[in-house]
Formats: sequence, C-alpha cells, structure tokens
Amino acid sequence: MKPANVTEFFTRLRAANPTPKTELAWTNPYTLVVAVALSAQSTDVGVNKATAKLFAQVDTPQKMLKLGESGLKEHIKTIGLFNTKAKNVIALSQILVDRYKGDIPADRDALQELPGVGRKTANVVLNVAFGQPTIAVDTHIFRVGNRTGLAPGATPLEVELKLEKNVPSEFRLHAHHWLILHGRYTCIARKPLCYRCVVRDLCRYSDKTPDPDLIRAVPPPRLSAPRLSGRTPGGKGGPSKPRPKVGRSNSRTVSKTGKR
Repeated sequence: MKPANVTEFFTRLRAANPTPKTELAWTNPYTLVVAVALSAQSTDVGVNKATAKLFAQVDTPQKMLKLGESGLKEHIKTIGLFNTKAKNVIALSQILVDRYKGDIPADRDALQELPGVGRKTANVVLNVAFGQPTIAVDTHIFRVGNRTGLAPGATPLEVELKLEKNVPSEFRLHAHHWLILHGRYTCIARKPLCYRCVVRDLCRYSDKTPDPDLIRAVPPPRLSAPRLSGRTPGGKGGPSKPRPKVGRSNSRTVSKTGKR
C-alpha cells in the first residue's frame, strides 16, 4: 500500500474512533499482564467474566501468591487451558516478587522472560500500561495486515515489523487498537463486512462483500411460463388424437380343413 494511502487509512480509522482502548478489563499493570496472559485462545469477554471477582480480591503478585494455584483455578476455570494458565500466572508472580519487588518491568525482553508471556503479550502491556508505540500482532491484525495490503507477511513478526515501518508516527500509539478492533468487528475472518468498511476503497482485497440490504432490495427476475410446443388438447394448435393402429383383423378365419 502506498504511503499516502496508509496515512489516509489510519486517518479514517482515527476519525471513526479517536481514542480506542483495549476491551480487556484491568486495574493496574500487573492485572493487565494477568488478563493478557489469560486471553490466549480465549475471548476478551470470557476473560473479563472470569477476572471480575478475581481482580476485586487480587491486584498484586503478592496477593496472587497468597491465593495460590488452586484458588486461582477456581476463578478462571471457565477459561480454556486454565490449568496451564494458572501455573504460569503463579510462576510469573513469583518472578515479579523475587526480581522486581512486585513491579512490572517496562521492557520487552524482561516481560518475555515471564512464563506465559510472549512477544504479543509484552507488546500489549508496553502499549496499554506504559504508552509505548508497540504493535501486538494477533490473529485479527495478522489478517487485516495481509488482506488489506497494509503489511503483508507470512508470520506475525513479519507483519509487526512491516507495520512499524509503514505506519506514520502520529498513528503509531493507537495503531494496535485501531487494527484489532477493525479486524474484530468489520474485517472479520469468514465474510468481511466490506460494505460498511471506512477504508473499503483503499483495501486491496478483491472479493469484497456486497451490502445484503441492497441485495434484498433488488427484485428477483420475472420468469415467464414455459411455452408448450405443438397443439393443445381439445383446441386449435393442440396435438391430434392418436389414430388407431392399422393391423390384422381380430376375426378368426377358418382353415381349409374346417377346423377353427
């Protein structure tokens, strides 16, 4: 995508949503780390339901260690892979207490050393909690980057690096949220809602979906009744009645011997 189109792309997304925010519920950098770690292969809605009561009681790594792994599992058992996630949260909480006195490091490499925290989670924390212009590439942003032509790439890291290169600095801080929300609600996976997309004309996706309301508004074509060939029965032009077959007489003949 040309630089001028990239600028217009984000100008329109900003106009539609000037101050985008994460849909995960969090109260401080620590609860954000926990929420993002729990969101892997889960929905934000599901995570928020599970953490509503949890974060009311636990908002520091010290409190999490006191709650313990079994106590944490009771709170997050509705989330996929909750057993593994519970172990990771307890382990990362211990590291935060031991190495950082319970604080969250504002460094990507340090964050990625925590169990259950990968590059995507680290980028989310740096962006949301610390205001760094990082771009966390999840499945939505990976799809939008490739589908629109904004940042084509074979891997999330490749898409991330292209976005960091292509996105103008004035849009970098919120680019992550604009793209993830666009992919979540408009440029969806199976059938993108192109007819309501604000960047439709800038997008390289060729198989754009039409507006279903316009499709319903178009009346179906009128089909004329099929015309019958030949004559109609009992009238002019209709087929004539079949003639009886001409054949041998049904009467029995007498042979020369007189026997029937």
